[in-house]
Amino acid sequence: MSQPNPISRYRWRVVDIVVGAVLGIAVGLVFFAWNFVGDLVGDTLKLIFPPAKGLLGGLWLLGGVLGGLIIRKPGAAIFVEVIAALVPALIGSQWGFTVLVSGLLQGAGAELVFLVFFYRVWKLPVAMIAGACAAAFEWVYEIFVWYAGWRTLYQGLYLVFLAFSGVLLAGVLGWLIQKALAQTGVLDRFESGREVRSLI
Repeated sequence: MSQPNPISRYRWRVVDIVVGAVLGIAVGLVFFAWNFVGDLVGDTLKLIFPPAKGLLGGLWLLGGVLGGLIIRKPGAAIFVEVIAALVPALIGSQWGFTVLVSGLLQGAGAELVFLVFFYRVWKLPVAMIAGACAAAFEWVYEIFVWYAGWRTLYQGLYLVFLAFSGVLLAGVLGWLIQKALAQTGVLDRFESGREVRSLI
């Protein structure tokens, strides 16, 4: 009997593309709603202590972590995060299509972590690291584009707050969402869904 090609587990199927796109759109709608929170609460935090605005940034990193956890294929984190970023850009975002740059960087940050673990380890600590790495990639972009005038201390503290938010709002929350979706059975065509369902 021939052995299955191990490379095939990394090949994208039609269902991967469709689910990734739907997931990206859903997360993108969350992004759009979160923009209003970012405007209200984020601007208030910025007035009190500017780097603290990073505490809200983690939710914008959710798409990449969640996409990677569910689809478990190379490129999934970038694919879902970029689509999620595209949604508010099309609906109407104060940042316009510059959010696509953020989406690409955020997805790449999460993607790098999944790559380091060879797309084989999907435990909570990996999701948390992916959230933190996505935050670090976004931080580099924002420091050059938006906060270049901040003093070094503020820039460093912003990274700390943003990474902490990425760990919780992208890493932990993404991992919990993936588990919750898997338990409903909607992810049964994915390894991520079958893995959880086999434990029920």
